[in-house]
Amino acid sequence: MIATLGAKAVQDVVDAGRFGRFAWRSVTTSLRSCCARQTYPLIWTQMNIIGVRSVPVIMITGAFVGMTLAVQAYDQLAGMGLEEHLGVLINISVVKELGPVLAAVMLAGRVGGALTAELGTMNVTEQIDAVRSMGTDPIRYLVAPRLLACLLLTPILIMYADAMGVIGGALVSFLQLGINSRAYWNFSASGVELWDVAIGIIKGFFFGGAMATISCYKGFNCKEGAHGVGQACTDAFVASFISILALDFALAVVFKSIYLTFWPIKSLV
Repeated sequence: MIATLGAKAVQDVVDAGRFGRFAWRSVTTSLRSCCARQTYPLIWTQMNIIGVRSVPVIMITGAFVGMTLAVQAYDQLAGMGLEEHLGVLINISVVKELGPVLAAVMLAGRVGGALTAELGTMNVTEQIDAVRSMGTDPIRYLVAPRLLACLLLTPILIMYADAMGVIGGALVSFLQLGINSRAYWNFSASGVELWDVAIGIIKGFFFGGAMATISCYKGFNCKEGAHGVGQACTDAFVASFISILALDFALAVVFKSIYLTFWPIKSLV
């Protein structure tokens, strides 16, 4: 049993090293690809697949998040006579946490799974080896366009989710809960700052990069057969989901420290 655990631990360390090397190569190659015009068509193609086709599901997710927050939070605030402050709670929750995280999770399921399945199928059918045999770096040709597309479009999709979350929460608050719209927006404007919106958007770069890197790595290293591709898709989603939550916590700590450094008095009010 001890030998089995030791072998598993060694294998985990090896896998972590392989992923770190893959991630480093992916990032450096993607940075170089930004200046290469021949990669622009590949990036535009991936932006259409990853971004444009994800807009409907992201907007629906954001809208229902805002509406659900309004329904769930109203009773607690109304019991304290603070129902007109509902907009602050909804909007700051959406733009700082729920919008970015849930949008990234939806992308991990829709986009991350598709990336893993596509690259995994290419790996199983030896198409990646064919790319290497033609003297082309598969990281530059297959990974870099997908990574750059995710980095560029995840923050934009998060803005769509935030906007729909704000609109959905406002509509439920006005039409169903009967909250005064003027007071709702006044309290929201005083409670939600540009910093809060920027935090959610900045998180999108990290979420998109992690999701794309993990999905591409799982696709490049999947086992043979349909079962291997399916297992790689599952592993990619689980790993992406955990990385999104871990990054969200780490970034929340970092951004809070930055905020307290520059606005210590205002943050304590």
